[in-house]
Amino acid sequence: MPRVSDEHLAARRQQITDAARRCFLRDGFHNTSMQDVIREAGLSVGAVYRYFPSKYDLVTAIAQSVIGGAEQVFAELARNEPPLPLTEVLDRALTYVDSQTGEDGVLRLAIQVWSEAQRDPALAEFVRATYSSFRNHFVVIARRAHEAGELPADADPEAVGAALFGLVPGYYMQRVLTGSPDRATFLAGVRALLGGLGPAPR
Repeated sequence: MPRVSDEHLAARRQQITDAARRCFLRDGFHNTSMQDVIREAGLSVGAVYRYFPSKYDLVTAIAQSVIGGAEQVFAELARNEPPLPLTEVLDRALTYVDSQTGEDGVLRLAIQVWSEAQRDPALAEFVRATYSSFRNHFVVIARRAHEAGELPADADPEAVGAALFGLVPGYYMQRVLTGSPDRATFLAGVRALLGGLGPAPR
């Protein structure tokens, strides 16, 4: 029997997760069965279960895809040279959010992932570790801003980083649930609330 290539296996796995994502976006996690995913993927039962023995395995895989892009964006913001002003950091983070909150945007699944994490301890640990990593990137950003003199001398970078990161899920939760505010309005509100953290992004 010829050996199946790694590329074929990866493509088949992607086919299944794409089908699951469409189902989850359309019907939600709890209203989607493995049979729904199998039909959506157009594959046999055995082919799907070979990669994902249960719906929870699929949910975890989808969760990983949801956060993968954000991890890369936030890590790059933390490494940027020279360090970006905090309002520019937030603007770029929210620009990414805007790109992922359309009808088929992966961040629409994030709220469902949060809900599932309340039921599944393994998924809860994954979410905890992931969001802790996100927050740590913003702590690094705040620490660099503190060193650059952008923050008051007595500011705690840990606290600033946690608060700054908290604005990101707060923004996309509002966008997903209500369709507003837009990014410019949100950023204007942040600057007004905090008394300004440097010049407004161009």
